[in-house]
Amino acid sequence: MPIRKPLLVNGEIYHVIIRGAGDSLVFRNNQDRFRAIFSLYEFNTTEPVEIKSQRKRRKKSKKNRDPFSDEREILVEIFTFCFMPNHIHLLLRQVKKDGISKFIQKFGAGYVGYFNQKYERKGPLFAKFRAVHIKTDEQLRVVFSYIHINPTSLIEPKWKEKGINSPSRVINFLEKYKWSSYPDYLEKQNFPSLTKREFLSEVMGGKNGAKNFINDWIRHKSDKGEKETLTLLGW
Repeated sequence: MPIRKPLLVNGEIYHVIIRGAGDSLVFRNNQDRFRAIFSLYEFNTTEPVEIKSQRKRRKKSKKNRDPFSDEREILVEIFTFCFMPNHIHLLLRQVKKDGISKFIQKFGAGYVGYFNQKYERKGPLFAKFRAVHIKTDEQLRVVFSYIHINPTSLIEPKWKEKGINSPSRVINFLEKYKWSSYPDYLEKQNFPSLTKREFLSEVMGGKNGAKNFINDWIRHKSDKGEKETLTLLGW
């Protein structure tokens, strides 16, 4: 995967966006999405990873209900994720030096290898990733909400330009959208091992605070207006 190399500092939080090259699809079905979930977890380590052997090892392990539970040195803390048809949103805190770049590179190489083999294609799948530094708690809350609200475009394609027509429908859709970390913040046990939620839950005010913040934004689109919201997103 081609990599853009901004200055990434240990202990700092970044909104990372990975787009398909030329906005091409990066997921064609749920099997691809499950593979990406598995890859996000498995490649978040300082050690080399071979996915096939890891899958076999975890299938054999019956010691823990959580198939991802183990000890390892991670490269990043994953606070949030969201899969869209042609891109991925991640909210990451870098733990190791060059951790974000190494993590994205490992994830990209592994997932692209799987994708290209499965669909008999060649060449890169992803464009250069983008990383926006999160500097304040206010920006963190906005980015947390924006990432989890992103799938709204799957049922209301023009919501960013024209607003949301049916807030209740969108709220229900997002709470059930499997391919993001939002259900886990609502304690629905979706992919609980993938994300580190304690720190961000404090910033958002726990489950109820996160839910209320996102629901208020959906109902009003944004109290701050589109221009200021984009500024807080770092765009």
